[in-house]
Amino acid sequence: MASLTSSRNSNSSWTLKQNKLFENALAVYDKDTQDRWHNLAKAVGGKSAEEVKRHYEILVQDLMHIESGQVALPNYRATGSNSRL
Repeated sequence: MASLTSSRNSNSSWTLKQNKLFENALAVYDKDTQDRWHNLAKAVGGKSAEEVKRHYEILVQDLMHIESGQVALPNYRATGSNSRL
């Protein structure tokens, strides 16, 4: 089973901008969209339909690991006037 970190490393060629474009395009092109992967690739730019599909599959795997408790969430420190240290 790949860890969240190794999944991200295998996709290191995605820029922050491409990831944001990908996230926005996912909201537009749902699973019922005809030619979904081609539409997503066009929206992202610089990626093939196969690369976009693989990126999505890794995202789904990462979410499953997080939701199943296999990835520890960071221990954020509370800030503000009502925080306790």
